[in-house]
Amino acid sequence: MSLTKTIDLNCDIGEGMLTDANIMPFISSANIACGYHAGDDDTMRHTIDLCLQYNVAIGAHPGFRDKENFGRLNQQLSDQELHDLVSEQLYILQGFCKEAGTNLHHVKPHGALYNMAAKNQHMSIILAKAVSEFDSSLLYYGLSNSFMITEAKQIGLKTVNEVFADRTYQVDGSLTPRTEKNALIEDTEIASAQVLQMIQTNTVKTVQGKEISLQPQTICLHGDGVHAVDFASVIHQTLKNNSIHIQAPVK
Repeated sequence: MSLTKTIDLNCDIGEGMLTDANIMPFISSANIACGYHAGDDDTMRHTIDLCLQYNVAIGAHPGFRDKENFGRLNQQLSDQELHDLVSEQLYILQGFCKEAGTNLHHVKPHGALYNMAAKNQHMSIILAKAVSEFDSSLLYYGLSNSFMITEAKQIGLKTVNEVFADRTYQVDGSLTPRTEKNALIEDTEIASAQVLQMIQTNTVKTVQGKEISLQPQTICLHGDGVHAVDFASVIHQTLKNNSIHIQAPVK
């Protein structure tokens, strides 16, 4: 029996950074900003073209309509407003996909929208319903062991448990808030070691020093990070060196 493991390596991308093309060769799926928290029509078209060039699965990355704060500030919206926020962005990116002769593969909420849903069961239900009503065949990326995963599964979406290479964890499985100084991992060796631990043991060490369980199916890199290209390159090579196959999840 083969012991080869397979993992998806995804990146939040199409957010106006100049490094997107350099990251593409190292990832297997991309979460493309849909113009609300970042990006615009030209960026979406260009990023889709890059994905097709490098055979990278195309995902929508809907966020709060808040470019000033990069979609990273919490917002309180009604159920209908949340539903429409997501569905509008899916229609936008799917339009550009069709223009390029391709289709969406997955959806991953962005920033504050993602972190709020991970901790809020009702909000997770609204987001999952918006995705399901748009296209129930789309994969749904969400924080491992969070409401995002349980509620999307409950309505029949195929889910992908996401873990993070460049973020630290709290004991409840949530990501350390970006307002705290130890939220980001900026050392490639530490990030690579965390990735290997998550894949090989299904655990991660929290900032409090406790080991918690995870279900890693996709590893996230942030394309807006200072070390984004280096992280992508080193983690890609680390996975290969450890006989871990990099591949987007199958719809």
